[in-house]
Amino acid sequence: MTAPTSADLPTPLTALSPLDGRYAAKLAALRPLMSEYGLMRCRVQVEVAWFVALSDLGLPGFAPLSPAARAQLQGRVDAFSEADAQAIKAIERTTNHDVKAVEYFIRQGFAGQPELERAAEFVHFACTSEDINNTSHALMLGAARREVLLPALDGVLERLARMAATFAAVPMLSRTHGQTASPTTLGKEVANVAHRLQRARERIAAVALPAKMNGAVGNYNAHLAAYPSVDWEAFARQVVEQRLGLVFNPYTIQIEPHDGIAELFDAVAHANTICIDWARDVWGYVSLGYFKQRVKKGEVGSSTMPHKVNPIDFENAEGNFGLANALLVHMSGKLPISRWQRDLTDSTVLRNMGVALGYGVLALDSLARGLDKLEVNEAALAADLDAAWEVLAEPVQTVMRRHGLPDPYQQLKDFTQGKPITRELMQGFITALAIPADDKARLMAMTPASYTGKATELAARWGHGGGVAR
Repeated sequence: MTAPTSADLPTPLTALSPLDGRYAAKLAALRPLMSEYGLMRCRVQVEVAWFVALSDLGLPGFAPLSPAARAQLQGRVDAFSEADAQAIKAIERTTNHDVKAVEYFIRQGFAGQPELERAAEFVHFACTSEDINNTSHALMLGAARREVLLPALDGVLERLARMAATFAAVPMLSRTHGQTASPTTLGKEVANVAHRLQRARERIAAVALPAKMNGAVGNYNAHLAAYPSVDWEAFARQVVEQRLGLVFNPYTIQIEPHDGIAELFDAVAHANTICIDWARDVWGYVSLGYFKQRVKKGEVGSSTMPHKVNPIDFENAEGNFGLANALLVHMSGKLPISRWQRDLTDSTVLRNMGVALGYGVLALDSLARGLDKLEVNEAALAADLDAAWEVLAEPVQTVMRRHGLPDPYQQLKDFTQGKPITRELMQGFITALAIPADDKARLMAMTPASYTGKATELAARWGHGGGVAR
């Protein structure tokens, strides 16, 4: 067997990660934002924003840039390409420093432009690498959240809302501890999940992404050494908040302490956990026959058992949510920890943010595709309900309590526990009760399928928009 050469490595078949191999097409929207290319593009954006903002300070030796110079710089940000990223990598082979390579790349673009050449030393002025990196990471995460993660979550939420509305009145046997329990409706069970996921989505959207531009140890030391009369903290806040659209953190060491990233990743991991819970439940409902799965012509469920239609989308979703959370939980616990004013253990971890989010986005895609394939088998739902008349022990003993009958719970326990209960047996028990006629008539008319409380109302309310906020 011939091993792949280095030239072969970028192909889908030789990629080390399935995110860049088997599943590459499903992550096309995330890749430009969270890859090393995306990091380089954001670094250029931050360096240019800082440089232009410095010119507006009117510092001695750096006059405000002309409109033409500003347009040229912004054009380099807007048109940043893979070729530009490759050029930065070529510089890095000499510098062995990725952020310094970005600085040199920007300065190389000043060649032949006297106005910019004269100001070249103000590129990366007074900055430490982490001033550029922390702002870039925040920009990357903000874009990934806005453009990829939240839309993927919204896609699942919209499917759940439709299901809650459509199946609001479809009765279903509950199972607590795996045993038959008070009935619900299929739509209400979907609404429960949707409500949880909506709250998790709002938490993800609300996380602020802090950033800093305060130098080597967070005190503006170099800034004040060069220009002691400038209010550098106010200037840094203006760049972070107004030019980059982030939240200013005034107290840091060399690195922004990543508390915002940790909060975001915890929020994403919680949403993923809710989705794992739902994927497992749907898997179980498929196993019970409550759901059937539509298949495309030519698809194979098993290599040896022709009849099978496996719930692979929900299994893939569960597995990939688990992978995502393994990374997200590690990152949220590790990233806020730094030895003294700086160590580099965060650097290699941060390079895997896209991997962590990628597995979650992939899982959301699988979950959405699985939901789209589901068909409800109402006959199976009805059959299970009709075989579980024992669940009416709850309403019967509750009505007996209301009317002061002796030891209703024990009576129903003795009557039902460990015994097959039919319609005839349950209605015979009700007939013998000394309770008012209207209550007796209501219990006699009750079936497992009708004993669903407010489930239909609750499901319909959520499914028709009562629980959805955007």
